[in-house]
Amino acid sequence: MPSTPYFKGKGPRPQTFLPWLLMGIGALSNIISGKDQNTWLAGLGLLAFNSIYIFVVFSAFNPRYRDSRIPLYGFAALAAVTYAITLTFGHAWMLFFPLLSLASGAVRALHGKQHFLVLMVLSGSAGTITGVRFADHWMSTAIGYGTFLSGMVAATVLNLFDTVRKLDATRQELARTAVEKERLRFSRDLHDLLGHTLSVIVVKAEAVRRLAPRDLDAALAQTSDIEAVGRQALTEIREAVTGYREGSLSTELDRARSALQAAGIEPVVRESGPPLPPQASALLGWVVREGVTNTVRHSGATRCEIEVRTDAAGDRARLTVTDDGHGPIPSDAPPATGGTGLKGLTERLAAAGGTLDTGPDGRRGFRLVAELPVAGEEPAREH
Repeated sequence: MPSTPYFKGKGPRPQTFLPWLLMGIGALSNIISGKDQNTWLAGLGLLAFNSIYIFVVFSAFNPRYRDSRIPLYGFAALAAVTYAITLTFGHAWMLFFPLLSLASGAVRALHGKQHFLVLMVLSGSAGTITGVRFADHWMSTAIGYGTFLSGMVAATVLNLFDTVRKLDATRQELARTAVEKERLRFSRDLHDLLGHTLSVIVVKAEAVRRLAPRDLDAALAQTSDIEAVGRQALTEIREAVTGYREGSLSTELDRARSALQAAGIEPVVRESGPPLPPQASALLGWVVREGVTNTVRHSGATRCEIEVRTDAAGDRARLTVTDDGHGPIPSDAPPATGGTGLKGLTERLAAAGGTLDTGPDGRRGFRLVAELPVAGEEPAREH
């Protein structure tokens, strides 16, 4: 993301540094009144200082040059001019030291210890030159402190606005990331929810068509199931939209049995080990949903086995979905991209420290294996 230029939006701008040139009004007055011995040389020195000062400030705020050494070179030239005019003319010209220090605060190449060292040299020089030329301790102290403080204040204010801009950019980036994550979550949930639900509805609708001519009561039972599945789908979609959907492994296993039976596939479900905590149960419920959906839609199987096994210590769960169909998902099946399908499951499990393996089960059939760590979670309570 490109950085925000200094001169856009709120905050200090190069023009903010220009009014401080009025501190040189005393030197200009001396030139006009002829108090300085060499008027032309004094005028040339004043013109050189003002020109280089403006160059340093504007180059330091220009996004193209501010990170280069150009402002630093300009500052070096400004420092040379400052020492020349103050040593030559003195008096009101000593106020150019605070201006020089002010310009140093805008030079990004001077930061941290480097800038502090430069300020110490400038303030020490300003105080020493003033004290030697005028033998005025109060004026020497005032010029020295003024030089140091002007540079510190300028650097602090600019660094503060830099920090504010960076924080604002970070906040915007976090907001964009949150939106992208929510979009991915919703896309993944919607795929997993509707893919399974629509598959069950299609299978049960086919069962109604087969049963209606010879067993009206059984056909009506299937239509009741379609209505129940549709209502449940509406509830789940609402929960997915709000981000509060929490599935249940036991619920998904019950739905899997019903969907497989309606598709003419024999369901075999085995469970062993301690009960799973809610988070692991919900996550493995997604795995069951996706695995059974693929079996119903793509496998052409006659038998599907679902096994849930938890270690005796209760620290790791393993879920296996195996069918005796014609093998892996066919190449003409909709691809699982963008966080949906098997890829979406892999991402879900990986985020929880788990894994997902899929592939042929021997010569025939397809197997899906999910493993998930569950240590440190409270088991789900049965209601």
